[in-house]
Amino acid sequence: MFEWLELTPVAIWVGESLWGYPIMLGLHAVGLAIVVGIFVMRDLRLMGFFQGISYESLNGLRNLGWTGFVINAVSGCFLFASQATTFITSTPFLLKISMIFIAAVFAALIQNKLRDDAVQWDSGGRAAGSVRTFAMISTAMWMGAIIAGRLVAYL
Repeated sequence: MFEWLELTPVAIWVGESLWGYPIMLGLHAVGLAIVVGIFVMRDLRLMGFFQGISYESLNGLRNLGWTGFVINAVSGCFLFASQATTFITSTPFLLKISMIFIAAVFAALIQNKLRDDAVQWDSGGRAAGSVRTFAMISTAMWMGAIIAGRLVAYL
């Protein structure tokens, strides 16, 4: 199946054309900056940093964060397709994908709690301990995914 995937027109375009791989890699970097930038900033705020930033304002960035996630998912699928047989046996790649999945689940859980409680937290309340723990796990998973992603190229 992975050999077939590498022979699809889009995989060949990404892997062999002059512009395919650089375009997809550039989109992947932009998506990464958006999703990780927004979600980690939100997580850091939930952990007690940057108290001048309101929870409500972070809640307003939710859609942009998920847009970055979609950009990363689509560009990542194209990049994967170009070297599927190599990536599917790569331990760093498999760790990266696992961490992204976990981070996305925690992002959704945090986002639901933020949507429900942001106004209360901004009026003097504090994020629940479980939400702060989720934020720590989320941040660790995003950082781990970035590190594992870089290791894919070297291991």
